Amino acid sequence: MHPTNNRIADIIPEVREWRQWLHRNPELLFDLPKTSRYIADRLKEIGVDEIHENIAETGIIAVIHGSAAGPTVGLRADMDALPIEEASDAEHASQSPGKMHACGHDGHSAMLLGAAKYLTETRNFAGKAVLIFQPAEEGGVGAKAMLDTGIFDKLGIDEVYGMHNMPNLPIGHFGICEGPTLAATDFFYVEIEGVGGHASRPHKCVDPLVAANAIYNGFQSIITRNSDPMKNGLISITALQAGEANNVIPQTATLKGTVRNLHEDTRDTIERRMHEIVEGVAKCYGVRADLTYDRLCPVTFNHSDQFGHAAEAAVQVVGEANVDREQPARLGGEDFSYMLQENPGAIIFVGNGETAGLHHPEYDFNDEALPYGIAFWAKIVEDRLPLRN
Repeated sequence: MHPTNNRIADIIPEVREWRQWLHRNPELLFDLPKTSRYIADRLKEIGVDEIHENIAETGIIAVIHGSAAGPTVGLRADMDALPIEEASDAEHASQSPGKMHACGHDGHSAMLLGAAKYLTETRNFAGKAVLIFQPAEEGGVGAKAMLDTGIFDKLGIDEVYGMHNMPNLPIGHFGICEGPTLAATDFFYVEIEGVGGHASRPHKCVDPLVAANAIYNGFQSIITRNSDPMKNGLISITALQAGEANNVIPQTATLKGTVRNLHEDTRDTIERRMHEIVEGVAKCYGVRADLTYDRLCPVTFNHSDQFGHAAEAAVQVVGEANVDREQPARLGGEDFSYMLQENPGAIIFVGNGETAGLHHPEYDFNDEALPYGIAFWAKIVEDRLPLRN
């Protein structure tokens, strides 16, 4: 099924309109009233067989029945935007100050709507296609929230597939890798309290900045001296906040940042050592220090069989030469990982061309990618749910 498939080509102008409407109207996390209403209205116009709304607040699930009975395959797209001020000059730029679709979720949702239209019209498969429109991928762990409702078990999903756009991967190309694909994503916060006072009398104070500096350096040593170098991770301290005046030793200091890795045992080592370092520094410098370590998303792991199925579907869309089966794993996070813990599946990347990077204020999803994403979704359903003569 090449993306120039006549039916897919015919619907692209409409799908482009959907995508650009979504881009103009970005919403955040679970607070997606306009987005979810718009998507539900399009699904009703398309004529899918079932629509389940308000899943995990604003999530939507659409079910399309094939021409015969069979298994159930899930397809997932995310819907939420980011709290970023858009800096593009696109005619369809965000109309909501401080919010924009800087990660392409507008394109993901539009491609899945396009697939809904194609699959509803053709029904060239045996079983059920379950289309999952997810809220709160950007830090809200909306995938887990949807799973926690039990709807996946109720619908009997056997496999689940995801797709994300990739800037600087050419249009008409796909990338995928087997096994660990995207990183476990954790956030941490360290609160340090000492004794503040006048900077001219440091001996009467307990300086939290000295302890913060020791914790900062201690955290960096975890990667070089405690984790397996063949299964390394990343610790990024992204904020150190303390004090305001030149002549005052502050009472408190705060560190925060993120941990990324592709192996759960590395993740465990990093968290354990961070707690030990914070406790040890607190005793050494006479401060109170508390670490909060939040595990947001596990490693996104492409299952072997489904990795193969997704790669083959992509090959049928764009040809072997345009599918990279050894796309390097990345340290970005993705809560689709929770769905892959519950069901075998895989996530694939579709080329977005030479565009600004994800989460950049000048980023825009490339509408030239639409036919390739729709064709991939259609092919994965028809391949995994084949009609038997």
